[in-house]
This record gives sequence, C-alpha cells and structure tokens, in this order.
Amino acid sequence: MKKSPLQIILFAILFLFIIQSIGTLVESIYILDLMNTSLDEKALGVLFFFGPLLVLPFFKKDQRLLIWVLFGLLFVTHGVIPFLSTANRLVASGFATTASLSLFFLLITSQAIFSRWIPAGLALSVGLSTLLRVAGHGIEYSLIPTSGWVGWVLGLLLGVCLFQLNVQRVADAPHMGGKRTAPILGIYLILTLVYFSFSAPAVIARWTEGNYTLIVSAVSLLSLGWVWLAISRPNFQERISPRWVMIWNLLFPASLTLTLLAHRVSFPPSLDSPPIEVGAPSLLQMLPLWLMLLLFPVLYLDLGIFLRQMQSTDQPGRSLAPGILLGSISLVVLIFINIFTNVWGYIEPISPIFRNTFWLSYFLLSGGITLLVWFALRGKTAPENETSDAHAWVWTVLLAAIFLITLVLSLPSPRAQADADGKTSLRVMSYNTQQSINGFAEKSFEAQLDLMRQVSPDIISMQETDSTRISLNNNDYVRYFTEGLGYYSYYGPKTVTGTFGTAILSRFPLETTRTSFMYSDKDETGVAEAEVEVGGLRFTIYDVHPDSSDAAMLAFAQALLQRSQDKPYVIALGDYNLRDYEEPYQLIDSAYTNAWTSVYPSEISTEGMDMSGENRIDHIFLSPNLTAIDPTYILPPESATDHPVHWADIQWVSP
Repeated sequence: MKKSPLQIILFAILFLFIIQSIGTLVESIYILDLMNTSLDEKALGVLFFFGPLLVLPFFKKDQRLLIWVLFGLLFVTHGVIPFLSTANRLVASGFATTASLSLFFLLITSQAIFSRWIPAGLALSVGLSTLLRVAGHGIEYSLIPTSGWVGWVLGLLLGVCLFQLNVQRVADAPHMGGKRTAPILGIYLILTLVYFSFSAPAVIARWTEGNYTLIVSAVSLLSLGWVWLAISRPNFQERISPRWVMIWNLLFPASLTLTLLAHRVSFPPSLDSPPIEVGAPSLLQMLPLWLMLLLFPVLYLDLGIFLRQMQSTDQPGRSLAPGILLGSISLVVLIFINIFTNVWGYIEPISPIFRNTFWLSYFLLSGGITLLVWFALRGKTAPENETSDAHAWVWTVLLAAIFLITLVLSLPSPRAQADADGKTSLRVMSYNTQQSINGFAEKSFEAQLDLMRQVSPDIISMQETDSTRISLNNNDYVRYFTEGLGYYSYYGPKTVTGTFGTAILSRFPLETTRTSFMYSDKDETGVAEAEVEVGGLRFTIYDVHPDSSDAAMLAFAQALLQRSQDKPYVIALGDYNLRDYEEPYQLIDSAYTNAWTSVYPSEISTEGMDMSGENRIDHIFLSPNLTAIDPTYILPPESATDHPVHWADIQWVSP
C-alpha cells in the first residue's frame, strides 16, 4: 500500500466516523433524557465508550479477520444512523463508536504506519467535517436522511483502503519503550477536543459571535494545509525543536481559555440586580479567538508525538487497556462537565457547581494535552525519515478544491428583499423549537422549516435554539433556518453563557442587536433584543424564555418592563413560562396588550381552540398603539415541537 495517499484517506474517514458516532451517541442520549429533564437509564449509553476494552483480548488473534469484523460492524451501524429513530440511533451509534475506536487502536498497533500520516488523516477529517457542516447549512450533511448516502460512500472508500493493507504484527517497528497509557490518554483528549469544537467551526462562531465564514475558512485552510505539508514536506515536524513544541503547546490552551473567558458573563447576583446587557464583541474580545485559530494545528503535531511514544513491539494488546480505560473515563467526565454547564438547574446536587463554567472542560482538555506532551518530550522518540510524495501535485489540487468548495458554501445566502416602506402590518411568530426536537423525541428541523415557510412570518422569535453544542451534536439549527428562509438573524446569547437560547429571525435587517441577562436561579435568562425599521417606524423586539422561581420570574417581568418602557413600538414575545393567573404575567399584561386575549377575551377562539388556564404559556405582548389581527396557535404534534407555535398579524396607524 502506498503510504501517504491511502493511509491518510483511511484515517481521515476513520476519524470522521469516530467523531460522527460519538457525537450522535451523546446527542441521542441527551434527546431522550430531554423529554424528562433528568438523567435516567438511557445515560448508560455512555458504556459504549468502554466497548474497545471488550475487543482487546482478540487483538492477538487473526488480526486481518478482526479488522474486517470491526469494519463490517462499523460500515452497517454508521451507515444506518441517519435513517433511524432516536432510540435506535443511540444503539447504532453506540456500536459504531465501539467499532471505530477498536479499529483505530488495532490499526496503529499492528501496522507499520508512519506516525505523520495519522495526524494528516485527522487534519483531513477536520477539513471534510467542516465541508459537510457547511454543506448542510450548520447541520452535518451526511447525517441528514436525504443525504445519508454520503456515509455509505465514505464507508465503501474506507473498505477499499483497508483492503490494501498488509495486516501483520510488524517485527521492525521502532521501539519507544512501550509506555502506552499516557499517550493513549493524550490521543483521547485530542479527539475529544476536536469533537467538541474544531470538527464543527460553527461551535466557535457561536462562542464568540465571530464571523462564520472567516472562522470556517481558518479551520479548513490550516487543517488542509497541514495535510499538504505532511505530503510535500514530510520531515517538517522533526525540525520543530522540543522547546518550540512546548511554547506552542502553552500558548494554545492559554488562547483557547481566554477566548471563552472573554465572552463569559457575570450574571446578576440578586433579585434586585439590574440586567446585564451584552452587545457586539469588541476587538479586544476577539483577539484571543484569532490567536487560538492560528495555534490549533498544534493538535496534529501532538497526535504525532503521542503515536511515536506509544508504538512498540514488545507490549501485548492488553497493555492498551489502562490507557483506553482512562481515556474513556476522561471522555465521559468531560462530556458531562460540558453539558452540566447548560442544565445546571436540573440535575442536583452535582450540576449546580458547574454553572457558568463553560470554559472548564476546554481548559482541562487543552491543559491536559500540554501536560502529556511535556511528559512525552522528556523521553526519546525514534525519528522517522520519509521522502515527499511524487504525486504531491494531485493532493494540492484535491486539497485546494475542498477548501474552495468549503469557502463558497460558508458564504451567506442571498437575503430576502422585503420592501419595508409603506407597510402597515407585520406578521410575528413565537416558536419554541425545543432544539428542533418534537414531542416524540425525534428530530423535526425539516418539518419546522416547512411550517415557517407556510406561515411566512416577517419576524420569528425562537426559543430553545442553543443547539450548537455537543449535547445536540454541534448542529446549528438557527443557521439552518436562516439559510433556508433567506432571513437576517441574531443568534442571541452566546453558547458560553449556558442559556437554552433565544434567537430572532427577520425579513428586515436587524439593528442594535443585544442580549440582556436577568437574575435567575434555575435557567439562565437571556433576552435577545433587536430593532427593525418598517413603515418608517422603529420596532423593538424582545425574545424571552425565563424559567425560574416565583420571585425570579417577578423580577424578570419588572426588568422587562423597565428595559422597554421608553420604546415606542414594542413586540415582546416568546415562551414566558407564565399563565395568565400568575403575578408576573399580570404585571406585563397591565402595561402591554396580549395578542390572543385582545381578540379572544374568553381565551377561546371562535373555532373553539381553548387556550385558557394551563394551556397557554407562549405569548405575544404588544405596545398599546399596536393592534393584533387573527392571532393563531398551532398545537403539537402539528407544531413539530412540544409547544404550540403562536403567530399574529400586527397593525398600526402610520403617524
């Protein structure tokens, strides 16, 4: 097998499958537990991460047979993932996770593989993952049912590469001491960090409110550039001295942690604290981001260091067990730490200590990698000498094509050309999308987009949209809806703040976008705010989603009225989690007009839809100088979520 082309492609696809399988497994567990906002037996799905330990005893058997057994399991279970229900997707992705990780460790311990090709494979997998993400407008393209064929094609290509392998335990592999636990842990940490962020650059954009196209381009260009260097300048890594390796490794976790801390919000500490307003990020806040993006390829360098450290001839397969066990435990713990920063109000007594600590899992990951690299550099690793590939120009063309396609697809689609002059009405919608999951715990982003297209609102206030995190497989549904509708959008609170998300979409350009954080003792309350110019008037939009104690909900209502009291045309809509008999609701209702009750005082429509009492927590409130026409609720399951979707036409008299 010619080393560079097929080995790089093989490991690129294998790493991509590992990331996709782990991401889908975590997502499936989260979705099923989202239905009851607590952990239950479905969380035991994380045991699939420990599956490779059960495969290790077979590593000394017929390795070629084992490779094909693992490939067959991976090919089938990964291929069917896009077409399954959530519960079945959990099982399939679990087996795919076990198979892909087992296959990876079997290959690197039984093959004479130059350790530079595996990092190049990881770099190519990041480039491919980025391409698939932009192709799906924020959603992993190959995991969408209509494009699930991509996974089968990649699986076949992986099989072709494996077929070329001459599987045997290599007698002349360089001996590096056989100390495998630390480097295997380092490999797990690198894969975890790539899965958490760099495999889906939209994650980084939502951390920081940074330019999506620039962030995507940076991750793609630097990853594909690493592949090109590995092929055309194969010995360039050996020219980097240990001193510069450590400097690089110290700067990267520092810049990554500073990137997250720069966008951390100090929430109001008490009921009477004023809201904290957060607007567009400053240049100073963005500097750590761009430094981090320049430095992140150190992960590929570190992977090569760990691989050279662990490859050995005199250690049995079971010597991998401590490293795999420790790596799996670390992966599970870091996943829970990351998710607990978002659901800290629901899983007591453990999760509350992780409130507002979104940075922590990334600091532990990057800092742990740096520490393990320092230990690795204290030992000796055998040098590798490899000549450049004679067909490097083919790779140059291929890599350039991947980058250019990624760049083009990352550009914003044309926005709707709506004429705001002379208008005397707006259609506004409140839509709690429940992170694009319906009431049956199944993905519903396509049905939700279809519903929005049918209603064709001018402004959409969305709640529970903060899906660009590992709990929802880093899927950016707000971007998917924005591109699908051709609207302008404001994502609202950044993911580092730990809210469940409030996003605003509009036919008209959004101005003065900002988020106000109000006191909360359960979920972080981040109100997305924006202004639009329509018909010569300036409307202020408030997208709300509070959920706290009675006292905190009253403080929210008071803060909302205080922030909006000087605005002439207010539309405050969203999932209020308030019924009309509760004091915070009545306080807001005393200042503004409720769209539904202004037309149906009995709270029952002329068609007989009863939205009284407990049935109605999603509201549209308007300034008294605005009039609601034909307010409408669509109930689940037709709403494609667990909430009713609510909209109304708003009219006014031009001054």
